[in-house]
Amino acid sequence: MDPFVALADPVRRDLLRALASGSARVVDLAARHPISRPAVSKHLRVLTEAGLVTAEDRGRERHYALARPGLAPVRALLDELAGRRPPIPESAFGALDLEVRRTVHDRRRSGTDAVPGTGRPQEESA
Repeated sequence: MDPFVALADPVRRDLLRALASGSARVVDLAARHPISRPAVSKHLRVLTEAGLVTAEDRGRERHYALARPGLAPVRALLDELAGRRPPIPESAFGALDLEVRRTVHDRRRSGTDAVPGTGRPQEESA
């Protein structure tokens, strides 16, 4: 199963948050939610199939733990998106800042609203 499909459900995301601090039994995880233990078990099964959770039998109890390697596709997507540059190059922002400062300076010097970038006062319209 695709980890993104498994992460689409808010209950499953909350289960992962709980498991991030350590392994837990179904009964412990179910106590945190207003849904039944079988429903929590089904969510855990989906997370296990997606490779996001592991299950280990300890005696009569089954303990679930976060499988951090299963988050690799999610991390890869986030890294890819974080590395994208904005459509406007960073250098354009410096030029824009310079133009704004020049316009403000020109307006202060002339005492009127100047035509941007020229320092000349705007003509009043009648």
